[in-house]
Amino acid sequence: MSAIPSSRIPAQLPSWHLRPSTDADLEPLADLRAVVMRPDLERLGRYDEHRVRQRLRDSFSTAHTAIIVVGDDFAGSVTLRPAEGDGQWLEHFYLAPRHQGRGLGSDVLRAVLAQADARGQTMRLNVLQGSPARRLYERHGFTVESQDPVDVFMTRPPATVPAV
Repeated sequence: MSAIPSSRIPAQLPSWHLRPSTDADLEPLADLRAVVMRPDLERLGRYDEHRVRQRLRDSFSTAHTAIIVVGDDFAGSVTLRPAEGDGQWLEHFYLAPRHQGRGLGSDVLRAVLAQADARGQTMRLNVLQGSPARRLYERHGFTVESQDPVDVFMTRPPATVPAV
C-alpha cells in the first residue's frame, strides 16, 4: 500500500496520517472490528464474539493495511486489496468510536479515493445491510452493484478530471 499524505481535519481534530501496519496491530484491529461492527451484526442476528475477530485475523495483511493515526492515537484502519482488473477492494475501514462523527472517515476516504482516481482504479467494497456507513460511501460516489440479506456490494468508478 502506498503512503497517503497527512491531511488536516477541519478545526476540531488534529492532523492525521496513515502508517503501515505491523503484525503487532492484528489484535488491536480485531478488537476494534468487534466493537465497531457489533451493533450492525447484532441487529442482523449475526454477532459472534469469536467469529467477528477471527474474520479479520484470517484476512489481515500488513502489505495492504494501513493504520489511521490521529496525533499519537491509534484511530483505526483501512485496507486496500487488489481486485480483479483495474480496481481495489476497500476493506477493514474502521474508526474507533471516539473518532467517529467528526469528519475523519470522510477525510481518509477522500484521500484513498484520490489515489485510486489518479491511477484510474475502480473501488469496490461491501457494507452490512442497514449500516450507517453506507451513507458515507454513497456521499463519495459509491453505488449499489448487488446485495443479499446481509451485505450490500458497492462500486465506484474512477472520477474523471475535466480537461483544462
